[in-house]
Amino acid sequence: MKYRAAGFAAVITILNGLGVPQAGAETIATLTKGQSNPIVRGVRVGSETMAGKLGDKSLHFVPRTENSVPEQLALVDEVLSNKPDALVFSPSDPKAFVPAVDKFNAAGIAVVNVIDRLAGGQVVAYVGNDDYDLAVVTARYLFKAMGSKGNVVMLEGPPTLATAVSRSRGFNDALKEFPEIKLLAAKSANYARPVALQTMRDFLRAYPQVDGVLAANDPMAIGANEALKAAGKKAMVVGINASAEVLEFIKSGEILASGDYNGYIQGCLAAEIAFRHLHKQETPKEVILKSAVIDKTNYQPFETPMDKRTCPTLDSVAGK
Repeated sequence: MKYRAAGFAAVITILNGLGVPQAGAETIATLTKGQSNPIVRGVRVGSETMAGKLGDKSLHFVPRTENSVPEQLALVDEVLSNKPDALVFSPSDPKAFVPAVDKFNAAGIAVVNVIDRLAGGQVVAYVGNDDYDLAVVTARYLFKAMGSKGNVVMLEGPPTLATAVSRSRGFNDALKEFPEIKLLAAKSANYARPVALQTMRDFLRAYPQVDGVLAANDPMAIGANEALKAAGKKAMVVGINASAEVLEFIKSGEILASGDYNGYIQGCLAAEIAFRHLHKQETPKEVILKSAVIDKTNYQPFETPMDKRTCPTLDSVAGK
């Protein structure tokens, strides 16, 4: 593995699984929106795994600061100067990076968009989850576990992100199906655990009886759980992402469940689409993963570290 710091980012070059690139191997790069976010890390690992399986090289462009538009914009020139054949791209702002996609296209770099859908630009395909549907399915799971009645609070993501807007809409639409579930309050906790901890503390001071918590991602679910424990109170908590950090809480029963937003599978499929495109093979224009909820009954496969998992293929996903 080669590593070098480059301005705002870590740029990591990874050869295929044999350690030596095959003759004529392409480079499939990723440009993701942060280092610590487990979902975008999953994209990098999945893309790298699939690229290695196909005999290609990987190149990762990673901003140091999570969701920083300026830092990710600064990496656009880094991508262009390294001239990968294809790019798996998770934008920190779907609108701000449309001109960057135009630059990639002009340079002959094929773009496959993952996670947050770009607001424009020419891409080979989009791979992601349906955030709205995933939120609906996750909320229904919580409400049924509550016996279809009780009081809930909602921890939302940043209102500037399409994922957060869709998840909030999904939570609210699911509420309409359960007339005996009352929403006490909803507030953005910025997809962040410390903010969610403080917001949940405020909710618990304002509302003596909270039976359920709808958190739009796992870090906020964990923050809410911390606040509940500190206050000596119990409530059913659900998150979204089904990330490794939430598994111990699900196993222990502290957190009820999490909607599966699988960055690893997105990275696998995006890299395969890029490879197929480069080899003039037919590719889908869009792949939307099926919504699923991870709980104590089905968490076991998620305990395997991402770099030890086997990438699914487009054909296997299409067959489901």
